[in-house]
Amino acid sequence: MVKICCIGAGYVGGPTMAVIALKCPSIEVAVVDISAPRIAAWNSDQLPIYEPGLDEIVKQCRGKNLFFSTAVEKHVSEADIIFVSVNTPTKTQGLGAGKAADLTYWESAARMIADVSKSNKIVVEKSTVPVKTAEAIEKILTHNSKGIKYQILSNPEFLAEGTAIEDLFSPDRVLIGGRETPDGNKATQALKEVYAHWVPEDRIITTNLWSAELSKLAANAFLAQRISSVNAMSALCEATGANISEVAHAVGKDTRIGPKFLNASVGFGGSCFQKDILNLVYICECNGLTEVANYWKQVIKVNDYQKNRFVNRVVSSMFNTVSGKKIAILGFAFKKDTGDTRETPAIDVCKGLLGDKAQLSIYDLQVTEDQIRRDLSMKKFDWDHPIHLQPMSPAAVKEVSVVWDAYEATNGAHGICILTEWDEFKTLDYKKIFDNMQKPAFLFDGRNVVDVEKLREIGFIVYSIGKPLDAWLKDMPAMA
Repeated sequence: MVKICCIGAGYVGGPTMAVIALKCPSIEVAVVDISAPRIAAWNSDQLPIYEPGLDEIVKQCRGKNLFFSTAVEKHVSEADIIFVSVNTPTKTQGLGAGKAADLTYWESAARMIADVSKSNKIVVEKSTVPVKTAEAIEKILTHNSKGIKYQILSNPEFLAEGTAIEDLFSPDRVLIGGRETPDGNKATQALKEVYAHWVPEDRIITTNLWSAELSKLAANAFLAQRISSVNAMSALCEATGANISEVAHAVGKDTRIGPKFLNASVGFGGSCFQKDILNLVYICECNGLTEVANYWKQVIKVNDYQKNRFVNRVVSSMFNTVSGKKIAILGFAFKKDTGDTRETPAIDVCKGLLGDKAQLSIYDLQVTEDQIRRDLSMKKFDWDHPIHLQPMSPAAVKEVSVVWDAYEATNGAHGICILTEWDEFKTLDYKKIFDNMQKPAFLFDGRNVVDVEKLREIGFIVYSIGKPLDAWLKDMPAMA
C-alpha cells in the first residue's frame, strides 16, 4: 500500500489530501501538523477551513484512509511520498525583507525528513516556493542522507479558494516538475500515477524542476496583472463617464483575451498574488533584471492605488470627513465562499477609514470577530507567520463592532461599503436599509454587485467602481 504524508494542514494540504484519499482508496493518506488545535479541528465536526464540499469528503474518508495527526515524525518516516505544504511567508527582516520568501519552515521540514527517514522518499514541493528551492532542499537531504535516496519533485497547486474542491476534481492541469534523470523520471511517474486515478492523462504536464516552480509564480502574476489592468481602466472609466462592465464585456469577447478575471473591484487579495509577485520581483532583481522587476512591481502598485482610491472616494463623498460617522462594512473575506482574510482589501479599506476616525460596523458570513480584530491589529506581513508570533489578544479597536446581520450593521449608518461579493448582498432589502440610515445615505459598491439604478431610485447616493458617477460625486476629487 502506497503511503502519502503531507506536512502542513492548511488551505492547500487539507483539501488536496482529502481529494487524493477519496479518489485513491488504495492509498493511505496522513496529514500532519505541529499545531495540535488545527489537527483537533480537522478531526472534529467543525473543520478549521470553510470550503464548499470539503466537509462531506473529509467525513467520508476520515479514519478509513485519511488521517490527521500531530505524530509528524512517525508518519514522515513511514511515507513513500511526502508532500511539503508549509508556510513560505514574505521575509520581514534581513536580506530581501518585504519581497523574498522566508524558507525557515521549509528548511526545518527538510532537516526533519532527513533525520527520521529509514527508506527512500519522494519529496514533493506543494507550497509556493521561489525558483531553485528544490536545489536547496536537495542539498539538505543529500548531505544528511545516511545512504537514503531522495527525489525532489515540484507539484505546485493551482486551487482557487471557494472552488478548491471543484478545482481538485477537474483541474485545468496538474503540473509535475522533476529532475531529468532515470531516478527523477521514475519519481515523476510515481506521482503521475496517483493523479491518474481521476485526472485525464493529457492534463498531467511534466516539466523540469525550475519550469514547474516558475510556472506557479507566473500564473499568479498573470492573473493579478489582469485584475490590476481592469482596475486601472476602472479609474479611467469614472473620469470619462464610460462603464467598466461594458468595456470589460467588449474586451472579454476577444477570444485572445477571454472574459475571466476582468471584474473591476476594490482590489485583489488572498494569500498568493501579492506574495508571489514580490517573490518574482526579488528573483528578477537577484538576476539583474531590473526592468522586469519594475514591470511586476507596478501590478502591486496599481492594486494599492485602487484600495486608496476607494477610501478617498468614500471620505471625499461624505463631506470630506467620516470622523464619528457609522460606516457599515459588508464583507471582510477576500472573496465570496471562503472565510479567508489573508491580504483581503477590506483590511486596508477599514484601516483607511479608521485613520479618519470612522465608526465601523462589520458583517461577514464566514469570518469570526476574533479574526477581524486580529487582522486589523496586525502589521503588513504578520498574517503569514505562525500564530504565536502574531498579536495574541488584539488590542480592541473601540471604533469597530462586528455584527452577525447585515441589517444591524447598516442600522443608523451614514454609509455602506460592500467589500466582498457574497450573493446575499445582491438580495438584501435595500429599501428597508435606506429607511434606517442617516441621510443622505451613501452606498459604495467595491464589488459591483448591486443594481445601481434601483438603489438611486430608492434614494441612495451610489458609487460603483468604474461606473458613471452619481451627479453628487461628479465634483468631488477622486483622490484626497
